[in-house]
Amino acid sequence: MSWCPGPRCLLPFSSSSSQAIEESMAEQNHTTVTEFILIGFTDHPKLGVILFLVFLSFYIITLLGNMGMVLLIRLDARLHMPMYFFLSHLSLLDACYSSVIIPQILVTLFVRTSVSYNSCATQFFFFTVCAGTECFLLAVMVYDRYVAISSPLLYSSAMTPGTRWGLVAGAYSGGLSGAILRTACTFTLSFCGPNEINFFFCDLPPLLELSCSDTTTSQILILFFGNFVILVNALVILVSYLFIIRAILHVKSVGGRARTFSTCASHLTAVMLFFGTLTFMYMRSNSNKSLEEDKVVSVFYTVVIPMLNPFIYSLRNKEVKAAFRKVINRLQISQAM
Repeated sequence: MSWCPGPRCLLPFSSSSSQAIEESMAEQNHTTVTEFILIGFTDHPKLGVILFLVFLSFYIITLLGNMGMVLLIRLDARLHMPMYFFLSHLSLLDACYSSVIIPQILVTLFVRTSVSYNSCATQFFFFTVCAGTECFLLAVMVYDRYVAISSPLLYSSAMTPGTRWGLVAGAYSGGLSGAILRTACTFTLSFCGPNEINFFFCDLPPLLELSCSDTTTSQILILFFGNFVILVNALVILVSYLFIIRAILHVKSVGGRARTFSTCASHLTAVMLFFGTLTFMYMRSNSNKSLEEDKVVSVFYTVVIPMLNPFIYSLRNKEVKAAFRKVINRLQISQAM
């Protein structure tokens, strides 16, 4: 090994050493985030109290409406049909959906809540499971309506208990697989600080903004799969409704057409509300996105829609209203005795 005196021999060593020291200092300054702080909606205490009461009332109505629907379908023999079987799972999903989000909202209305990294990932996972499963389940429900309208005589043999459970299991599997992919892509990113999430729960857009690593690959995977789920289910729903409309047009009487279409009106309303907000939230270009707009839209599909669904499906449904009146009559008779 030769020895070379002079400054020219020291230059390569000095340059590489300086670069190594700078990289080491940069790594030391990038501390890994162990918790996130949710900013929420507002810092004004008076407005926070009003919003707290509003969201709490929404949450109570959501739980009572959806769990009441599940119990009603289970208790009344007239509702033991495939359509109501799927509706009971939709109501259960909506109750779980709200329970993942609203309690967190209620806390953030008063203080900037800190949540651990693992708690944030857990909330994101279960929220994504519920949202993805609901996409698939709404497509399953419109397929059920298509079979009932196009082949009413074969409906019972087509929608056997095994078929129903298979379709529901497929919906849950689709939601679960999507949640695993999106959670893995999001929480394998590096979060070095800041750790303040300008949102009221751990959602995808604000989390990606906080990441200090390259999110290009993750965003491509997340957006591709998310858009794929939305578009495929929307396509299934659209094609099914085209076949339903064709079947309705073959009904001779006007009254028959109206009665047949009324069985789909509630589902169509729920589909338009849910997919409309999801499309606005996740399928816009990044240049058109605003976190303040995202907050409003997120409240709509995580709080308002789960609360409205029981009313959408019950107000226009004679069988559900009859079953509800039957339960009320039973309660009045038991109280009288």
